[in-house]
Amino acid sequence: MRFANRKPPGAGGVKFNREFKLARVENVILGIDPGLNITGYGVLDVSTGHARLLEAGAIKSSGKTLPSRIKDIYDGVVEVIETYRPDVLALEQLYSLYKRPETAILMGHVRGAICLAAEQAGIEVVSYAATKIKKTMTGMGHAPKDQMQRAVQLELRLPQPPSPPDVADAIAVAFCHFAEARQTLKFGSVLSTRTVLNKKTPRRPSSNGPGVPSNKNSRNGK
Repeated sequence: MRFANRKPPGAGGVKFNREFKLARVENVILGIDPGLNITGYGVLDVSTGHARLLEAGAIKSSGKTLPSRIKDIYDGVVEVIETYRPDVLALEQLYSLYKRPETAILMGHVRGAICLAAEQAGIEVVSYAATKIKKTMTGMGHAPKDQMQRAVQLELRLPQPPSPPDVADAIAVAFCHFAEARQTLKFGSVLSTRTVLNKKTPRRPSSNGPGVPSNKNSRNGK
């Protein structure tokens, strides 16, 4: 498991369907917390029936125009997808306050880039409400960010809370999908059982030790 800091090159939903059934075995889940400046991501290995964090980090955009910032996010998501080959991508549902409709419009651009990256890789995209994600992690639908960070740390037995909060939120949405799918399995809605993928998942341990954000810019992204 590692925390990464992905930066762009050259830089120094769909509401969850209750009838959803796993059409295939899911071994790797990619959770993403979209943001125009910082997009958090978290990759979970659930092949053993338990969630294990493979990598988490932030895709940061250094672009000065909206198109360039969207491209930075798209490139970062594509790189994560190519590295870990997730079976499903989980996103937080888009919402906006009535007083700030422009926020929803900007976030729509970001989500569009993320969904495009997933579609091009043949990865299914699922979405969950923020209150659902928070309730899954903490038991409360309106938990503050610091509580979410601690909950993620405890649930995945991490040496420290994921930071920034965008990263914790991304891990949380991935875990929410895992918990929802596991509940579906519990009630027998899925005919096939989970199996372990006999493949090696690429990992690049941080030189700073497990759970310590890497300062190396070996790859692009947040």
